Amino acid sequence: MKTIFWVAGEKSGDTHGAKVLEMFPDVNHVGIGGPLMQNHGLKVLFPFERFCVMGFAEVITHLPFFIMVERTIKKYLISNKPDLIILIDYPGLNMRIAKLAHSLKIKVLYYICPQFWAWKQHRILKLKKYCDFVACILPFEKDMLDLHGIKNEYVGHPVIEEIDVSYLKNEFAQKFGLDINKKWISFFPGSRLNEVIRLLPIFLKTIVKLNTIKPDFELLISKSNSISDKEFSKLLTVKDANYKLINDHSHEMMKYATFSIVKSGTSTFEAASIGKPFAIVYIANNISYLIAKKIIKVKYIGLPNLIFGKSVIKELIQHDVNPNKIIDTILSCTDNLTEYENQTEALKGFQKHMGDKSASKNVFQIIKQLLL
Repeated sequence: MKTIFWVAGEKSGDTHGAKVLEMFPDVNHVGIGGPLMQNHGLKVLFPFERFCVMGFAEVITHLPFFIMVERTIKKYLISNKPDLIILIDYPGLNMRIAKLAHSLKIKVLYYICPQFWAWKQHRILKLKKYCDFVACILPFEKDMLDLHGIKNEYVGHPVIEEIDVSYLKNEFAQKFGLDINKKWISFFPGSRLNEVIRLLPIFLKTIVKLNTIKPDFELLISKSNSISDKEFSKLLTVKDANYKLINDHSHEMMKYATFSIVKSGTSTFEAASIGKPFAIVYIANNISYLIAKKIIKVKYIGLPNLIFGKSVIKELIQHDVNPNKIIDTILSCTDNLTEYENQTEALKGFQKHMGDKSASKNVFQIIKQLLL
């Protein structure tokens, strides 16, 4: 039986990996991945939640753990040489695993390659040296990889095929006790605990103000199932905030909301693909933010704006993420029909640009060839 070693260190990677992994029921799957990949047979070496770390300062504090992970993986690969290693995003660890695998003459597929175009441009040279194939998810990445002679394919963005809207708006309203006659405003604080710790209190204070000035709004907060109810409830400390907490139905929230406030990351791509107006927010540890400002080479933090090549979606960063600016951002769109229609039309262009490729099916074919 063939063996594939996987490394997916965050929720989005777990989602993308599971979609592909389930297509190989007769293969032995081992490595690092979350509950979705585990449900399809992945045997894990470490608890998944230990890997959900983001930010330069945060990673530094977890360095002993990541050093131990790398050593353990090295021992495993030497003793149990797999037929293929699939690395999903998560470049801080995965570029090192790619180098290790190359030294052991194990084939490497990098699915969702590092954002070398944003920072650490030298990583493109390491991709060429250490990886047998790169499956990229953004059209402009293919052009850059081609220039360096790297075997690659633009497979499409996995989020496009993962969007799942299970309820009609009336059904969704009934399920969660929402007022169908109000404008819905959705807040997405993220899927990592450290993100939620920073954003949720600000969102709650924003909601308190909105309750007063916009009683015709129905205010929704998204809770990711990657965070326990206990941890999340500890952060719901702002009194007098009137909102509905929605667990794990983010796509319906994005589709049926008049406007959304979305934490920077994969969820912004989901929101852009769904096509309803939204804004992007981002708060990092102050040290991480100062480092990022020095080394990141792109003008925008939001993937949709990077793809547009201009600021179409409003971005609020660091100290600009406060109740007054969030409210101004919401009202400048919801109270301005022209602005609202312009953003809606721009998002239709985003959907056409990305196309309708099935990332999982394309990656499935690549893996089949690599396993020959």
